[in-house]
Amino acid sequence: MQENATQPPPKHEHVIAPEDRVPISQKIGYGVGTFFDMWGHWLYPTIAFQIFGLYLHVPQWQIGVAVILNRVFDAVSDPVFGWLSDNARTRWGRRRPFMLVGTFLAGIGLPFLLAVTPGWGSTHLFGLEFSYYFWFMLVSSALYLPMVSCFNMPYQSLANELTPDYHERTMVFAFKNAIQKVPELALFFFGTFFTKAVWVGADNTNAFERIKSLFTSAAAWSSAPDGATPNMLLGAQVYLAACGLVLLVCGLLSVTLVRERYYKKLVANRHDKISIKETLWQTLKCKPFLIQKVMDMGYNMGLSMVGTLGLAVTIYHVCRGNNSVGNYWNFWMGVAGMVLGFCGIPVFAVLARKLGKRHAMAYVLSSAIVVFFASWWLYTPAVVWLQVFASGFIAFIGAGYWMIAGSIGADVMDYDELEGGRRREGSFAACGSWINKVGMAVGAGISFFILDWVGFDSNVAQQTPHTIFMIRFLLAAIPIVGLSFSLGALAYFPLTQEKMAEIRTALEARRGKV
Repeated sequence: MQENATQPPPKHEHVIAPEDRVPISQKIGYGVGTFFDMWGHWLYPTIAFQIFGLYLHVPQWQIGVAVILNRVFDAVSDPVFGWLSDNARTRWGRRRPFMLVGTFLAGIGLPFLLAVTPGWGSTHLFGLEFSYYFWFMLVSSALYLPMVSCFNMPYQSLANELTPDYHERTMVFAFKNAIQKVPELALFFFGTFFTKAVWVGADNTNAFERIKSLFTSAAAWSSAPDGATPNMLLGAQVYLAACGLVLLVCGLLSVTLVRERYYKKLVANRHDKISIKETLWQTLKCKPFLIQKVMDMGYNMGLSMVGTLGLAVTIYHVCRGNNSVGNYWNFWMGVAGMVLGFCGIPVFAVLARKLGKRHAMAYVLSSAIVVFFASWWLYTPAVVWLQVFASGFIAFIGAGYWMIAGSIGADVMDYDELEGGRRREGSFAACGSWINKVGMAVGAGISFFILDWVGFDSNVAQQTPHTIFMIRFLLAAIPIVGLSFSLGALAYFPLTQEKMAEIRTALEARRGKV
């Protein structure tokens, strides 16, 4: 007997319903919003190390304190904007109005993170000497980070509202992570840009002419000659101004293209509000959420050190203290990260589809441990280009991690709705984002203390053999410890594909489909 061509697929094969698929335009619109997270938060450690540290010679421990205290400001602004967007009710939704305001604030405000000039002095407090740049870093961060939160918290919340499908959520984050490679590359290009020849001899009197030459002369894009001292501060200020313009465009695109799928049916007609204290407490009692954040903490604390320690190894070990050459290779490490990061997205998306998110995440973390073990041999002055693969493989792993972690986070929202009867994406986004950033900030901040501890001196090009050895060793060892911690936490995560199918069935029986 001939089989019916329309018979349903085997039960084990998951088919995404047409109504659950997110249109490509919305996936792109959501993806471009990631520029705010990448540049609003993760560009700053590079600014701190290269400009305030290497160029303006702020002590490394003060930079570490400033980077860690950034998260104190986030500890206030993130929950506030997450809670506000959860409770907002407008004709345009509850997320997009905040995103629109945040677009203009964060885009216009970004260049002011470097509104300083050379030659600032210092002051004494509690018997310690503090650079005036240190106080500027604290104040400018305290003013700017709430602007980023105004966009980023509603944006992060929106990711959990785009589709109810287990696997389509992974595809949404696959698009986001693919687009994210562009602002990630810009993080690596930052150092290359302000060490170009165009900034040698540049100052405020000829700044406009130098900017104009970037569009008219190829020579302006050549690296600064050996022995020359480019005006890194001015170059960085121009770079941040350009990034601010890009943020404006990306924010407007995101606000225009995305839609709030859950708003009209589940949220718009509910006017009961919950206090910020109560909603945060309820969020922190959610067991799957806590397990995921423990996993994120281990991952973030380890890998966030790569930016500072990795750049130090590139400049002072692989490139023998040549800052210009080090930033040149750092850019190509960013290119490798973009290329291999793209490759990692489909690889781990297939693994997540075939094995489920939890098993795919186990492969991600195990592979990352292998990569950091190999980093000892990939950063070597004997074969300079090998470091490109270190960055590329880390990005390959990172693409898989953040894609799956984001998709898992959306599953946690459904679990919480079943348990508590309401959608609280803003609260989860705020708590989750803050915990992630604490891990990253602590890791990034500790890396500056590590540099002080091992005897790093930003005033000299050649570091001692002991300093180089310790930076290389800790660059490999600390991420391995953090990743092992994350792998242990993952073993306790309860939301499998089968469990999420049960949760969706129960939710739709209670409140219908969305």
